Amino acid sequence: MVRVSALNDALDMYNAEKRGKRQVMIRPSSKVVIKFLMVMLKHGYIGEFEYVDDHMSGKIVVELNGRLNKCGVISPRFDVGVKEIKP
Repeated sequence: MVRVSALNDALDMYNAEKRGKRQVMIRPSSKVVIKFLMVMLKHGYIGEFEYVDDHMSGKIVVELNGRLNKCGVISPRFDVGVKEIKP
């Protein structure tokens, strides 16, 4: 299965929060995901997080503190006609 958005996959940690989990592992990791987690940490929505290098795509272990509300990615989609695509 193709991963469309690594950030959208990372924000599935909301499901773990609803289930009462205290920690969640996010993979694959990217610079965008790490920057977003830093912002969430600064505002107090998550606890500490740690990057684990597995010599593939990397993993991030996030400590959940119970303050995470509904979160998701807004990704707009635009209709493109055949004539608008350049060869």
